[in-house]
Amino acid sequence: MKPSIEKIAIIGAGALGAAYGSILYEMDPQCVCFIASGERYEKLTRGGVVVNGKRYAIAVARPEEATPADLLIVAVKHHHLDQAIGEMKKAVGPATTILSVMNGIDSEERIGAVYGMDKVIYGLTLGIDAVREGNSVNYKNQGRILFGEEKNTELTDRVRRIKELFDKAGIACVIPPDMIRSLWFKYMINVGANQTSAVLRANYGTLRSSSEARELMDSAMREVIAIARAMKVELSEKDIGEWYKVLEPLNPAGKTSMFQDVEAGRKTEVEMFAGTVIDLGKRHGIPTPVNRRLFDELKRIEARSGEKS
Repeated sequence: MKPSIEKIAIIGAGALGAAYGSILYEMDPQCVCFIASGERYEKLTRGGVVVNGKRYAIAVARPEEATPADLLIVAVKHHHLDQAIGEMKKAVGPATTILSVMNGIDSEERIGAVYGMDKVIYGLTLGIDAVREGNSVNYKNQGRILFGEEKNTELTDRVRRIKELFDKAGIACVIPPDMIRSLWFKYMINVGANQTSAVLRANYGTLRSSSEARELMDSAMREVIAIARAMKVELSEKDIGEWYKVLEPLNPAGKTSMFQDVEAGRKTEVEMFAGTVIDLGKRHGIPTPVNRRLFDELKRIEARSGEKS
């Protein structure tokens, strides 16, 4: 087994990047840094990040100043991934493992197309209720990171090393037997919950209690299930019930990332969510009227707000 992970770089200092950066910093302030450019570099250098009321002066490296990391965590929005792929070049060395915790189902392949799939490990977050306002992030439930190789019947060295790091830092994690199925499960949740919350301005409490919200969520998720099954991914109606188990403990006042984007006038990830569902539905001959409606409404919301990147 190779040496343990000692140097971690994070690209993306939003809710997830800040939350995990703060936990790693608590373990060892020297082990973690952000990669950022331009105005984001200046803000992070000047003010750090504030997580649950505590300020963390996490080191920041410009892309051209970065050095190879043992683990590179990618936590950017879908529409910032191409820029991030370019900016993390110097952080990727011969021994670097890249872990994406982004929403969606294609970030690993897009990163792997540039750096090689042998560098990439699959990942997602589930159950974290982090809310970001400016450089401040608050969460009550850390949730967990699901990560691993495509199949995890036996754990590879790099999976063991990442688990060892997360256990030491106190980052809750799970290694599922089938990461592709897990990615699609999270994608189903994003398509249903994120988009419904953004259109209805519904927090987690409302997603639990409103019959309108639940009906819209469920119908959007069923379109994902139909597409997944056409693509030989084992999702089913039972997985909608599993989502409600994830939803139950979340802070009622908490909000999905897409709801937060809409409130802040930022661009949403609607192309990755409803847009991809619509495209895949056409490819597999599966109707997607609910996601078409959500796509059109979210595009109207973006247009009205004159969204920021």
